[in-house]
Amino acid sequence: MNVGVPKEIKDHEYRVALLPSAAYQLLQRGHKVMVQAGAGTGAGYPDEDYRQAGATVVQSAREVFDAADLIVKVKEPQPSEIPMLRPGQLLFTYLHLAASKPLTEALLASGVTGIAYETLEVNRRLPLLEPMSEIAGRMSVLVGGYYLAKHNGGSGVLLGGVPGVLPGKVVVLGGGVSGINAARMAMGLGADVTILEVDVERMRFLDITLHTAHTLYSSPAHLLELLPAVDLLIGAVLVPGAKAPKLVSREMLRRMRPGSLFVDIAIDQGGCAVTSRPTTHHDPVFTEEGVVHYCVANMPGAYARTATQALANVTYRYIELLADLGLPEACHKQPALRTGINVMAGHVTHPAVAEAHALPLGPLPGI
Repeated sequence: MNVGVPKEIKDHEYRVALLPSAAYQLLQRGHKVMVQAGAGTGAGYPDEDYRQAGATVVQSAREVFDAADLIVKVKEPQPSEIPMLRPGQLLFTYLHLAASKPLTEALLASGVTGIAYETLEVNRRLPLLEPMSEIAGRMSVLVGGYYLAKHNGGSGVLLGGVPGVLPGKVVVLGGGVSGINAARMAMGLGADVTILEVDVERMRFLDITLHTAHTLYSSPAHLLELLPAVDLLIGAVLVPGAKAPKLVSREMLRRMRPGSLFVDIAIDQGGCAVTSRPTTHHDPVFTEEGVVHYCVANMPGAYARTATQALANVTYRYIELLADLGLPEACHKQPALRTGINVMAGHVTHPAVAEAHALPLGPLPGI
C-alpha cells in the first residue's frame, strides 16, 4: 500500500503522524511511504531522517494525496486539503467531526473513508486519544498558572502559594484521563484541587489515587458553590465522538473572580462552556465575563516532539494493520477499528457524529 504523510498546516501544529523509524518498518513490509518535505521538522525529525529510512520525500501535499492509498495525519484536513481527498482513500487522523458540521459535510462529499483516532474504542477505552489527553491535562495547569500572572491578564494568584499564603484553588470538571493528569500537575504545584465527577466508582479511584485532591459529585449546584473561590477552572469532560456537554454557563462565569482562568480541554469537541470558542497557539486567550479563557484546539502541538512520540506509540500498530490488510480485513482482525470509522462512501457511520448533526447513520459496506 502507498502510505502518505503530509505536512500539518493547522495553525502552529508541529506534530507529524509517522516517525522515520515507523516509515522504515512499513518499507520493510513492502509498502511505499511518501512524506512531504518539512513534515517532521517541527517535531525534530528532518527530511534526511526519512530519506535514510527509505521514504520518498516530495515537495507538495498534492503529490502525497495523489499517490497515497492511506493518508496518516495528526489533525483534521484543512480547507485546502479537502479537495485533494478522493473516494475510497483512507484517512487516519484526529477528526472531531461532532464539533464541525461543515467539515463533516465536506468529508462526506469527498467520498473518503475517515477513521478518527479519537473514537477508536478498545474495552471502553480510547487508546489513540489517551496520550494527547494526558499531555493536554498536564498542559492545562502549566498554561493556567502562566495566564494567572497579572501581566498576562490574570488575577495574580500563584497556584502553589507560599508560606503564610494559601495556595490557589483549582477545579477540574471530569475525572477521566485529561482530568486526572490536570489534577496531578496541580497537586504537584501545591494547589488546592477539587475534581467534579459523576461516576461514583471513578471518584473512589480518584480518592485512593490522588491522596490530597478532593472529589465532589458533579452537579450545577456544586459547581456554583465552588466558583466564587476558584482561581483555575479546567474543563476536561468527554463523551466519545459526541459534542462536549455545556456544563459552564455565563451565570457560572459571573460568579468567578475577575482575572480567574478557564482552560477548556474539551474545545476539540465543541467546548464545555457556552462562551468557549476555538483559539490558536498564536492567539490563545480571550476574556468573557471577566474570566480569561484558554481554548486552543490543538494543545499538545505545543510540545510537538513529546506528543509525536506518544502518538506514534499507539497509532503505528493500526497503521501497519491497515497497510498490510486493507480496511475490511483489518477490521476483521481488529474489530475495534470499526469504532474509528466516522465517514465512509458518503455516509456518516458513527452514531455520535450522526446525532450531533442530525444526519442519517449509514452502513459500513463490506466491513
